Amino acid sequence: MVNVIKALAALLPGRVISGSQVSDKYSVDWSGESAFTPAIVVRAKTVSDVSKLLAFCDQEKLPIVTQGGMTGLSGGSTPQASEIVLSLELLSGITDVDVESMTLTALAGTPLEQLQQAANEAGFYLPLDLGARGSCTIGGNVATNAGGNQVLSYGMTRALVLGLEAVTADGTVIRSMNKMLKNNAGYDVKQLFIGSEGTLGVVTEVVLRLFPKPLTKQSALCGFSNFSQVVSFLQYMQRSCSRVSTFELMWDNYVKQVRQMNQQLTPVLANDDLLYVLIETEGNDPEGDDTFFNCQLQACLDDGILNDAVVAQSERDVSRFWQLRDGVTDILAKVKYRANFDIGVPISQMANFVHTVEVELTASFENLQLCTFGHMADGNLHIIAWTGREADVDVIYKQVYTLVGEMGGTITAEHGIGTLKRQYLSLCRLEQEINLMRALKKAMDPNNILNPGRVI
Repeated sequence: MVNVIKALAALLPGRVISGSQVSDKYSVDWSGESAFTPAIVVRAKTVSDVSKLLAFCDQEKLPIVTQGGMTGLSGGSTPQASEIVLSLELLSGITDVDVESMTLTALAGTPLEQLQQAANEAGFYLPLDLGARGSCTIGGNVATNAGGNQVLSYGMTRALVLGLEAVTADGTVIRSMNKMLKNNAGYDVKQLFIGSEGTLGVVTEVVLRLFPKPLTKQSALCGFSNFSQVVSFLQYMQRSCSRVSTFELMWDNYVKQVRQMNQQLTPVLANDDLLYVLIETEGNDPEGDDTFFNCQLQACLDDGILNDAVVAQSERDVSRFWQLRDGVTDILAKVKYRANFDIGVPISQMANFVHTVEVELTASFENLQLCTFGHMADGNLHIIAWTGREADVDVIYKQVYTLVGEMGGTITAEHGIGTLKRQYLSLCRLEQEINLMRALKKAMDPNNILNPGRVI
C-alpha cells in the first residue's frame, strides 16, 4: 500500500491523502451502514486527474469507489476493504450557461442547489429537485438516475441530461457534450453511464436541459379518507391543470411520526385524515391560475373526492407544507436499526401492497413502527420500518422485497442498487436482463475496478 501511495502521489501531486489525513466523511454514505475508513483518497480536480487515476488503477488492477455528495442510501459510495476512493468534491463548478440553447453545463462535483440557483439567475428553471439538494452532486444524480419531487412532469434525471463527459475504466475520456434535444447519430452512449452507479465509467461533466420559468405556482395540502380518493384526485387535477408538477402522498403514520419528532410542526388541516397529499401546479397566467386552482379544489370537495384542503397563501405556507414532507430526515437521523425502502409498485397495486406490508409485518414483529410516504404518481413509495432490534432489519428487508417482486414492482425506484440491494435484484429483473448487465460490465470494465460489488 505504501508503494501505491507513493506512485499515486507522484502521478497526481497534491491530490492524494492517506492515513490520518482521511476523515470520517469518506467512510460511509447516508445509509449509515458498513462504514469503512479508506487508506487512500484521491481528490480529483480535473478530468485529466480522473483519467490518470483510472488508467493507473486499471493497469495495476486496483479497485476504485467513486464518491460525490455521499447522500446515497444504498451503500454505493461506501468504501470496501482495499478500495481507493475517488472523490469528485473538487471537480466542481458551472462551466457554461447557454441561453439560446437553454442548457447548463457543470462539472460532476457541483452541488445540485448551485445548479438550480445558476439556472434561476439566468432566467430559467432546472426541475431536478431532491431533499438533499444542498449536499448531493450532479454527478451522483446522473450516476444513480435520481428521481425527486418533480418526476411526474419532468421525468427522471435521464430525461434532463442532453450530453455528458465520462471516463471509462482504462482512462479513456468519452466526451459527448450534446446540447440538442434531437440527435439520432448512432448509439446514444451517454445512456450507458446514466443510472449505472459508477460501474461502467465515471461521469465528470454534464449538459442539462433547462426550462422557462413558470410564471405561477400553486401549492396545497389535502386530506383524504382512502386511496381511491387520492387516485381520483390525481387524475382529475392532471386533466384540469396545465401542469401538475408535484404530488407527494403521506400516510397518517408518517405524518404523526414527523410531528412527534418535531413539535413545532403544528397540524395544517383541521381534521385528522388517513392520507395527505402535497400538490403543486404550475402555470403561466398570473391573473387566473390561483383562482382556477382554487376552483378545481372546490369541485373536488363538492364531488367528495377530497375531504379537506389548505391552499398556500405565502412562501411561508409552502415552506410549512414541505417541512412536513421533508421531515423524513428527522426520522432517518433519530431511528436506529431501521429498514429504509425506496420501492416502486404499479399504482393499481399500491393500496393493496401497503395494506399487505402492514398486516404481514405487524404479524411477524413486536413493537413494529411503520412510516409510509412517497411520490405516488410515478409509482414510487418510501417505507421506513423498525422494531428497535438490529436482528429484525434484514428479515424486514427480505419480507418486503419479496412482496414487491410478487406484485410486479421494483426494489428501487430512484436510489439505486448499490451494495445493500444487490442480493434482491433478481426479484425485479429477469435472468436475461441481469446477464446482459454482466456482459456490459465485462466489456467496459474487464478488470472490475469500477465500484466492484455494486449493482451486480
